[in-house]
Amino acid sequence: MKAIAVHPGKPNSVHLEEIAEPTLDSIDDGMGVFVRVLKVGVDATDREINEAKYGNAPDGDEFLVLGHECFGVVEAVGNNVRRVKPGDYVTATVRRPGGSIYDRIGTYDMTSEEVYYERGINLRHGFLTKSFVDHEDYIVRVPGGLKHLHVLMEPMSCAAKAIQQAFEVQRRMKVWSPKRAFVMGAGQIGLLATLVLKLRGLEVYTMARSVAPTLNSEIVAGLEAKYVSLTETTIPKLAKKVGKADLIIDATGSSRVAFESMTVLGHNGVLVWTSITGGKHQVELPGDEINIDWVLGNKLLLGSVNANREHFESGIRDLALGDVMYPGVIGKILTDGVDGLDNYSEMMRLLVEEKTALKVYVNVAEE
Repeated sequence: MKAIAVHPGKPNSVHLEEIAEPTLDSIDDGMGVFVRVLKVGVDATDREINEAKYGNAPDGDEFLVLGHECFGVVEAVGNNVRRVKPGDYVTATVRRPGGSIYDRIGTYDMTSEEVYYERGINLRHGFLTKSFVDHEDYIVRVPGGLKHLHVLMEPMSCAAKAIQQAFEVQRRMKVWSPKRAFVMGAGQIGLLATLVLKLRGLEVYTMARSVAPTLNSEIVAGLEAKYVSLTETTIPKLAKKVGKADLIIDATGSSRVAFESMTVLGHNGVLVWTSITGGKHQVELPGDEINIDWVLGNKLLLGSVNANREHFESGIRDLALGDVMYPGVIGKILTDGVDGLDNYSEMMRLLVEEKTALKVYVNVAEE
């Protein structure tokens, strides 16, 4: 069957690859789930893998099947599967466990090992193909009422984890009730983080370079948050006007913004970095000022990558609530659909060239 793949380490090698169709018996103990893929989201990660910035093929293969944001329907299950049944809509987690204690207890997104396994990213094939089989532990059911949001389940899990982790570590404060949040970046992760924070009752300022009106600013307004253009103001000026943030989520991919955010975090606050900043960009900062301010202010910097099953499930619950609270708003993130695996060149073009493509996805099959 067809799959969209790359040759890791070789720039611009995206191509169609013929791979074997999976079988349920590839998973031991009757725990396999056979999923027919309906849609797969793609993002900067897929673009950067195609640019040979990172990514590795599974052992024994010279190619890596792309795609880590999947949405499909269950067609068959093993004898011992209990969480899902044929006909259910599902997504799948991305990380797969290694051998550390964190991997073994289900928190494989927090592995202590240097080598990690991610479907469609590193050492495991992804979902940009017609079907796949995986263990029940990594398959997450999606309510039928959310099928119109299809490939947002995985990015939502990342936003949910980042915010959940911030609240988890702040149990050190005994009482922590953040009131104001800054979200740096209005891409898919930033917009979904805006949603989660609004559902938690925070005043949210979501920042991006573009000047409103844009689709991103329209979505932020639809979520009853405040859109801020960093072309029209600066991060320090915003903080001076509205006050420093109790919680900051950086989802920009900009090291300058990631570090500058340290200067506008309030006492006892948390700054969460969710994005990867590639390249060798140098940033100049007032180091002494930040050092004393952070020590005396009991501030925390937290890195958050990927998500496990718990975050997928909580993210799906927030999507369901958000779709009711702000009807019609979240679906606006899904901007650019590409029909069929054969159109991989158009898929990649949208990721590279089209500045207005907020969320690109591939329509792999009809229901």
